[in-house]
Amino acid sequence: MDKIKVVVAAVLVIAGIAGFYYLQDSATVIRLAAFLAGLVAGAAVLWTTASGQNFVAFAQESVAETRKVVWPTRNETLQATAIVFVFVVIMALFMWVVDGILLWIVKKLIGGE
Repeated sequence: MDKIKVVVAAVLVIAGIAGFYYLQDSATVIRLAAFLAGLVAGAAVLWTTASGQNFVAFAQESVAETRKVVWPTRNETLQATAIVFVFVVIMALFMWVVDGILLWIVKKLIGGE
């Protein structure tokens, strides 16, 4: 039964997309409403399936875990960003110097100027 519901949900979403393109001469609001109606109807049918319920439970657990995360302060974020930026600049300069040296060596080996 769940497989049939999943197929119905997919058909509803496809119908919403088809309605969006079928109503191309209509106002954008009507086209958007057709698309959203298909999307919401498909999501509602999918929510009644076992996999839909598993997804809802997973989403709720994910939100709970996100709330447990200790996020860095603004100062810590700025410091980490500055360190990354300085490292990138230093590495860019290093690569530029190495490239210049290798270019000089290759020119000397092939008899360039």
